[in-house]
Amino acid sequence: MAYLRRHPEAVAQQDGSLSLVRARLTESIDAVRAGDRKRAGELALSAYLDGFEPIEPALIASDRTLMERIEGLMGEYRAAVQGETADALSKRVQVLDGMLDDAQAALSPDATSALSTFLGAATILLREGLEALLIVVAMIAFLCKAERMEVMPYVHAGWIGALLAGFLTWVVATWMIGISGASRELTEGFGSVFAAVVLLSVGIWMHGKAQADQWQRYIRERMSRALSGGSAWFLFALAFVVVYREVFETILFYAALWHQGNGGAILAGALSACIALTVMAWAMLRYSSRLPIGKFFIYSSWLMAVLTVVLAGKGISALQEAGIVGISPLHAVPRLSLVGFFPTVQTVAAQIVMIAVLSFGFALNRQKRR
Repeated sequence: MAYLRRHPEAVAQQDGSLSLVRARLTESIDAVRAGDRKRAGELALSAYLDGFEPIEPALIASDRTLMERIEGLMGEYRAAVQGETADALSKRVQVLDGMLDDAQAALSPDATSALSTFLGAATILLREGLEALLIVVAMIAFLCKAERMEVMPYVHAGWIGALLAGFLTWVVATWMIGISGASRELTEGFGSVFAAVVLLSVGIWMHGKAQADQWQRYIRERMSRALSGGSAWFLFALAFVVVYREVFETILFYAALWHQGNGGAILAGALSACIALTVMAWAMLRYSSRLPIGKFFIYSSWLMAVLTVVLAGKGISALQEAGIVGISPLHAVPRLSLVGFFPTVQTVAAQIVMIAVLSFGFALNRQKRR
């Protein structure tokens, strides 16, 4: 075990991990037949966290749709373990076996080209970086509008610190210890939930100030108190958490891609994504500086509201994958991971709660203005 942790390339072949998935699923069926459903549930969770989760980053780069289908079916299997018969579970496993065969083919060296690696590296960084970029740029634009440039270093320290922490995470994960699937999902889950709760309050606050009278007087008299001391450190914490969450996931994706080879294509994809994100950040800051302050706040409040709902769904989904939150499938609901929409009762309920709180907060703001 010590050797493998120091030489992850020794287990770069995916056959062993997929074999572990199959073995755990079979063992879980045997546990159901023996009447031990608690043990069956633990084995089903292990099949995902210990078997499928390690290859998930590489599979996302090769075939994201296949990865999401397998992930969804494994979640449904974990829920079914608590109630279905062993024969019904065996049929589910047969379907998963076919998809695992497809995953093994997608992960074979022959299926990986320089172009697919480049596109995978660029898409992953763009996808993961965009959420963090939207939040950090909104914070920077807000401070510029409020003329509170002395607080700006806290925000910059937050996202720069997250990048440095991400680099240290990469060093630790590559040369010192392995990062388990559960650790990854917990980091993503709790980070998303924290960011969602913070953005919920920020979005309602911004909406309430969108049409406030005498803005300049409000900024001079109130912002000095609102952005002093602990609040400035709170901005630091928010910037750090939202960026580190994305950096953490990106590092794991890139580590998986790197073991497949085509290092030049990976670096080219990462560089292209960085350039695209830089251009988007510049455009967003330039456009926001021209907006009247009232429109800036109303647009920002709706952006925060959308991101709140998205992150709430992603956070609960990650906690489900880590085994912290239960899974109750909704078969008639589509899976739209890009906007954090997953076909489970828990994720949909979390997003409904966020929408209800946002609607109440926005309605209360309109009532106050009247």
